[in-house]
Amino acid sequence: MILKSNLNNLNRDEFISLFGVIFEKTQWIAEKLFELKPFKNKDDLINKMIQIYESSSKNETLNILRAHPKLVVEKNLTEHSNQEQSRSNLKSCTKEEFDEFIKLNNEYEKKFGFPFIIAVKDKDKIEILNNFRQRINNDIEFEFKESKKQVRKIALFRLDELFTK
Repeated sequence: MILKSNLNNLNRDEFISLFGVIFEKTQWIAEKLFELKPFKNKDDLINKMIQIYESSSKNETLNILRAHPKLVVEKNLTEHSNQEQSRSNLKSCTKEEFDEFIKLNNEYEKKFGFPFIIAVKDKDKIEILNNFRQRINNDIEFEFKESKKQVRKIALFRLDELFTK
């Protein structure tokens, strides 16, 4: 568990190493966050990190969305994504499920310009697949907002996990 006293004592490299993975392959948020030290407590840190994310430009947000892996088919996953997908049984798809994920991933990315993003924690592969089937029919504006919301949920899950270890 990370204690309040530890938060403010971490050097830049330690801090970036710890918090640079909260948003998928997006270290700059942790770099900006480091500049906001000291933190009153973990909630202060979390709120400031989420505020940095929420105040990102549309282009920065698109880059964050595009840093996310394609579900099921992506081979080069971060440690967090690998664990999250494994826990949701996305690593044990049938041939039919795998083929559908490939098809949906390709269609979704072609339509929206970024991969399908869903906070998979506490969801199984069928629930995720059903959500994917529904969301692919949304318009770009709705899906951009929904994906941004899902990234925020993923970050909060990862932060919660980090602080409860």
